[in-house]
Amino acid sequence: MPLNRPALTLGPGFSVSDVRGWIAQACRDIGRAELVECAELGVSELIANALLHGEAPVQVRVRGTREHPRVEVRDSSVREPVLPSAAPFDSEDDLLLTFGRGLRIVARVSDAWGAEIEQDGKVVWFAPAAQVSEHDGAEGIISGWAHMPEQRVEVTDPVDVQVLGIPLDLYLGFQNHFRELRREVRLLAIAHAAEYPLAKSLSDLFTALERQLRDGIGRHELEQALDRGATTADLHVRMPRAAADTLQRFLDLLDVTDEFCRQERLLTLAREEEQVVFQHWFLGEYIRQSAGAAATPWPYESRQRAAR
Repeated sequence: MPLNRPALTLGPGFSVSDVRGWIAQACRDIGRAELVECAELGVSELIANALLHGEAPVQVRVRGTREHPRVEVRDSSVREPVLPSAAPFDSEDDLLLTFGRGLRIVARVSDAWGAEIEQDGKVVWFAPAAQVSEHDGAEGIISGWAHMPEQRVEVTDPVDVQVLGIPLDLYLGFQNHFRELRREVRLLAIAHAAEYPLAKSLSDLFTALERQLRDGIGRHELEQALDRGATTADLHVRMPRAAADTLQRFLDLLDVTDEFCRQERLLTLAREEEQVVFQHWFLGEYIRQSAGAAATPWPYESRQRAAR
């Protein structure tokens, strides 16, 4: 079983014991068998919450690093979970058996935990502890796009950019990869800032990039083309010339992150070769044209179609 295994989608007829076994094996695969008990307890509660209060599909996966693995349960609802109150339980049996108090159990089996609210769903996550806490446990943290301050990018010293023949399937893959990477470094910064001092800097950079990807390089236009069922699109946008330096830093960081993934220092997937080629071309158009170069259409369209 690969270290970075695909997400487990909970279809009809699944059993909680199957999920617990899947999580237990994932912990053993990364050499963290001491986390099995807390990982099983926590994932059981998050699945129950997702089925009661979330929306299908529900998925389970493991992210983070070997030293600090993170269990995630994703569903399609953007409704924020209600963090547990400080009211005490009457007994240990009340804590472990009362249905509907699952997040308090998650807090006691975690070194850190919280919820990441996305535009198309939410991820409730926890970093399993080596043993169940005798106290209230870790405090939950709500984060994500709804909690990011809205700041429009001011277009100063503008440059007009044309990006021609964009293959929308590769663009969509780029957006998904960026979102995963942005969330990964943000959660590492939230949960383990001391162990990963660069995570906060990366998270801040990716937040700035998110605004530029949203406001400055035509994301809305491409999403509209996807909604129309188009397979390719052209973009004509105006962006701040200074944004080119940030985009170049982003390309460099993607290459560094791929190497971390290949070394299994992050439990995320490195990009495939086609994704690397596309991202260097797509972002490279903004970088090159900001320096005065002419637009270069996506050069591999005919090869892609021939391979399909």
